[in-house]
Amino acid sequence: MKIAVLSNVNMNALIRLLAKTVEIYAPEGYGNELGILMNPSSSYHTFDPECTFLVMDLMELLEHDPDPERADARMDAWFSCVQGVLAPGKTYYISDAWLRGAELDIIHDPGRRIRLESMWQQRLEKLCGEYGNVRVLPCRRMINGMGEENAFSRTMWYMGRIPFSVDAQKRLCGLILDKLRIESGTPGKLLILDLDNTLWGGLAGENDHTPVVLSEEHGGLAYKDLQRVILQMQKQGVLLAIVSRNNEADAMEIIEKHPHMILRADAFAAKRINWKQKHENIREIAAELNLGLDSFVFWDDSPVERQLVKEMLPQVAVPDFPARPEDMAPAMVEVYREYFAKPSLTKEDLTKTAQYAANEARDQLRDSAGSFEEYLKNLKITAVRVRPERHMERLVQLVNKTNQFNLTAKRYTRAEMEELVKDPSKRVYLYEVSDRFGDSGIVAAAAVDCAGEIPVLEELTMSCRVMGRNIEFALVEDIEKDLRTCGYRRLKGIFIPTARNNPVKNLYPQLGYEKTADLPGGGAEYEIALENTPKRMYYVETGREEE
Repeated sequence: MKIAVLSNVNMNALIRLLAKTVEIYAPEGYGNELGILMNPSSSYHTFDPECTFLVMDLMELLEHDPDPERADARMDAWFSCVQGVLAPGKTYYISDAWLRGAELDIIHDPGRRIRLESMWQQRLEKLCGEYGNVRVLPCRRMINGMGEENAFSRTMWYMGRIPFSVDAQKRLCGLILDKLRIESGTPGKLLILDLDNTLWGGLAGENDHTPVVLSEEHGGLAYKDLQRVILQMQKQGVLLAIVSRNNEADAMEIIEKHPHMILRADAFAAKRINWKQKHENIREIAAELNLGLDSFVFWDDSPVERQLVKEMLPQVAVPDFPARPEDMAPAMVEVYREYFAKPSLTKEDLTKTAQYAANEARDQLRDSAGSFEEYLKNLKITAVRVRPERHMERLVQLVNKTNQFNLTAKRYTRAEMEELVKDPSKRVYLYEVSDRFGDSGIVAAAAVDCAGEIPVLEELTMSCRVMGRNIEFALVEDIEKDLRTCGYRRLKGIFIPTARNNPVKNLYPQLGYEKTADLPGGGAEYEIALENTPKRMYYVETGREEE
């Protein structure tokens, strides 16, 4: 990934550090970040970085004038300029607020610094909310962790307008590289947790002899703080599961009734509390949630259990467990950063656990229904076609992260997807699905190439969590009707096999398409007459998002 670091202070030493690992733009001088961005003929635009980091010194931007009214105007002007140069398909990280300056220490207004930093932060968060390709670079967290005395260097500042110490520059280099890793990586989906001596100290069922260690004091607080970290992970889209060798009744009594338990039963998408081997339980959970083992992270205090899972399920990530309870919460933060962190969060990420809980209710309805057809009728499914340009972040995420229901498994950068959506010869379809049990979010996408006489359904992908309800029949039929309205008489479809998409290898024959050609690698091309599509069994009400 080609990157750039722009700033209003000297970042040349940081750029040299990063150049050892990534291809990075080398600006001429410093302090002209807006001019570089706004000039289409600048060497920055010739270099054409995919990701740009704007590391800003707030006091320099304010011209050392901490008057709130004038600061407000300067910040408005800066963010207005940046907003005007944001390029589709590119990613931008902007540092959060850190305000330094000796003059702040003599102002008889102790809240001035906080107010000025908050003014910057509010604008930055607003920009991130409006533009899916803008992120926060958390420099402030790094500075707080080091302490200002260690993070900044007066010697280097007066030597060459370099604000950070050597150690801080190394840490900032690591922070930027970590953000690049997250941008290009595939995050995990499920955190599997043990119970005894993991979520609490002691053993469930042994309360009469040794009380469970979980409280607001001493060692019990360490376990409670760990649970607080895990709860925030769950709220940000990480699915949780329990795999514990225990008597279920004893464990559930603690989960449901212990006054200091943070993670109650509804926080978990799956639970296996029994005496079976843990790798067997993990396989069952993978089948139950329809998730790949390579998206699982296993957290257990027992080195024996961790080693067994490593050997039996090498796809599952198994991080080390800290030796001391007081290190558990920080260790879990690192687990989140390494395995689960995402560049940004979508609405679907924030409601994942509720979506899987709704799936359990759907399963109960299916088991009680007299037939599969009755089950589908009772679900009352609705699929709304939404405008892809309004949901670009989710569209890119959906196409690039879905494996099982993905007919070609082609991957796109954000820039490529934005070009696809804007291409007049292409038609991109995106669907939001809900039913009587709740909203599943945006879960399906398709792309049709209409450049030729016969359009080709090049991409068709759907989240695994809505598979098994014949929703795909309704969506393909909606696409067919749309193309028929546009005057097309036939439609082609492409299937390219992968290691993961075997569940949809027969989709086109099931839809009534005829195979017309074999493709390299075991793929196939199919075709259907749009005026003669067969009746398909589904119960889905389709609609379109309001303009």
